Amino acid sequence: MSELLDRRAIRLDEKAGSKEDAIRLTGAALVEIGAVEPGYVDTMLAREKSISTYVGEGVAIPHGTLDGKALVKRDALAVLRFPAGVDWDGERVSVCVGIAAAGDGHVELLAALAEILLDADDARALREAAEADTVINLLGRIEGNPE
Repeated sequence: MSELLDRRAIRLDEKAGSKEDAIRLTGAALVEIGAVEPGYVDTMLAREKSISTYVGEGVAIPHGTLDGKALVKRDALAVLRFPAGVDWDGERVSVCVGIAAAGDGHVELLAALAEILLDADDARALREAAEADTVINLLGRIEGNPE
């Protein structure tokens, strides 16, 4: 697959007691694949305190603050699925797509993810994904698409 979506950062049977726990787990996946320094997770939590990363359709897209960019080693995504759901300020989140981006690449990633979420079938497929290949096929269109 691509350098953006490392199979090791796709975790489809996670549990979290709070949105903060879900963000920590998502950030830890980015750390474990070598995309970010451990301190990046703190900037993801700080971002969430300033503005919610919930985007609808049961999906949140946690990412770091501007200060966190210095802690990014390479652009990457992490996809964590929480089958039991996580309370996100009154919304139920079942998927977190963590973003690490050193430059402005996160803007393009957010736009591409929004397209997937605007398609009800794609959004449902992402929420219900039980295999990494499903996630890779859904998100594979994000990378290298110049349109």
